[in-house]
Amino acid sequence: MGERHDYAAGDRRMLGYRAWPETPNGAALLVVPAFMGLRKFEMAQCDRFAGLGYEVLGVDYYGDGWTTADADEASAAMGELNDDRETLLLRTKAALDEVRDRGGKVGAMGFCFGGKAVLDLARSGALDAAVSMHGIYDRPPFETRSMPPVLLCHGWNDPLAKPADFEAMTRELEANSPDWHALCFGQTGHAFTDPANPGDGEGMGYVERSANRTRSAVDSFLAGYLT
Repeated sequence: MGERHDYAAGDRRMLGYRAWPETPNGAALLVVPAFMGLRKFEMAQCDRFAGLGYEVLGVDYYGDGWTTADADEASAAMGELNDDRETLLLRTKAALDEVRDRGGKVGAMGFCFGGKAVLDLARSGALDAAVSMHGIYDRPPFETRSMPPVLLCHGWNDPLAKPADFEAMTRELEANSPDWHALCFGQTGHAFTDPANPGDGEGMGYVERSANRTRSAVDSFLAGYLT
């Protein structure tokens, strides 16, 4: 089991979650949460990846460990960062600095808004591998420098990342990533990896078969590029 972890992004206190492996594989991994902040779901993912040998940091991009179970509150907080992608990038880079000092390879994976944050971090050229889980694909107001190997795990019926958005993302990857992968799941929408999200009938919610396929693909992808 991991523990809460203080670090800084500029002059702002961040409260993440650090999970340490019993048998390190030499690599580190950021886990970037969905728009409600760092919850038990993402912390459980940190523990799982630590069990695979990674040094893991669950990222706080809001500050002070802020989280909420209220979707409207989360949407408002996310909106502020979505309007300031440079600050979002600064905060994920601060998390990256926390785990990069050991000298090994570093990857990042993110869920939903966290997937957007991971793709922005990948666009900065700062990662060795990146995974976006039902992420959002609109480009930031800064140039893509280069991108590492990237895996997109995408629900084809996601109302927040429609086929045209997915296609634009793959064009960007083709131009900038040396090796990108995309898994597209039919009859699957947004947030399909989260068992606590039962769905709303409008393209949101957990899909067990897609979540299981994603888990296997992510484990293989990260092992191939980070270890």
